[in-house]
Amino acid sequence: MSLRVATVITRLSGGAGTLALRGAAALDPDAHEVTLITGSGSLLRQAEEAGLETVVEPALRRPVAPAHDLLALHRLTALLRGFDVVHTHCSKAGALGRVAARRARVGRVVHTFHGFGFHRFQPAHRRRAYVAVERRLGRITDLALCVGGGVAVEAVQRRLLPPERIRTIGVAVDHAAPRRDEETRRRARRALGLAPDDVVVGAVGRLTYQKAPEHFIAALAALRRPEVVGVWVGDGEEAERVRAQAAAAGVRAVLPGERDDVVRLLPALDVFALPSRYEGLPLAIVEAMVCGVPVVATAVNAVGDVVVPGETGLLVPPHRPDLLAGAVAHLLDHPDRAARLAAAARERVAGRHEIGQLADALAQAYRAE
Repeated sequence: MSLRVATVITRLSGGAGTLALRGAAALDPDAHEVTLITGSGSLLRQAEEAGLETVVEPALRRPVAPAHDLLALHRLTALLRGFDVVHTHCSKAGALGRVAARRARVGRVVHTFHGFGFHRFQPAHRRRAYVAVERRLGRITDLALCVGGGVAVEAVQRRLLPPERIRTIGVAVDHAAPRRDEETRRRARRALGLAPDDVVVGAVGRLTYQKAPEHFIAALAALRRPEVVGVWVGDGEEAERVRAQAAAAGVRAVLPGERDDVVRLLPALDVFALPSRYEGLPLAIVEAMVCGVPVVATAVNAVGDVVVPGETGLLVPPHRPDLLAGAVAHLLDHPDRAARLAAAARERVAGRHEIGQLADALAQAYRAE
């Protein structure tokens, strides 16, 4: 019997939006009728091209806005009636969607933690409040899917749900993505307007507080290497501030905005460097590994699932752009070691994080055991 599944996410964009879309599109259409409900997003066109029914609910917005949130809750409750499963993603849609699902008497509620809305850089009282909210929501959640082992471990430690209702999943990447070689490197650099002899350090992600793009620029400045160009693929509320910071620091930075051809751009990079304050398991890191780009990242949440220090990449503490710069410099100065790390990373993710594996995990999650 076919299940009617509602996938609810605030913004269908970025890594979380991509994972939600790839999972929904990969499900067996004979066994699942999926409707995507979102407030906005750059991936709406891709969802429609994948044949998924999409519903845009403008009241579903990311910032906390009580009037819009109450309106979104009311509308979601009406929208979700008649579904067999509601699958929510991220904090805002996760809260409103799960409450609406229970009000609509949906039989099964699944939530994906791509990371957490609470983190150690928040005031303690706010962090405690967010944890308390998630624990209450856990009471009306049949199953939590955690993107990465580090996220699942924290969910268990924080007692967000009983242990038997917490599962770990991976991200889903295209393992046929172009591997970094001279030809793919040349094409990617041409697409970004870069010279063949530029030394390129890059990242992918929304330009937000979470991703700490200001630390990326600070690390580039600390390198003191005029031949280095920084590339950050993605858009967000910090874009103008990052541009101004780069100009003031004399850093060469290319910010091409949000792109739908990220995997074709990754071979342009000599080093992938992500300075996030907190994360789940970043899709972009796994994609960089599949492409054969050496990785430096911050040691947060589930990043260590794939970036094993000294084995598949280098890890540094968050909020330390000086150490990020040192790790990047090490890989630039030791290309043979960088190549070995990249090869080991590519081997580690081979056969993992496949779209079919995500589809299987979702199909199991949607059917009560």
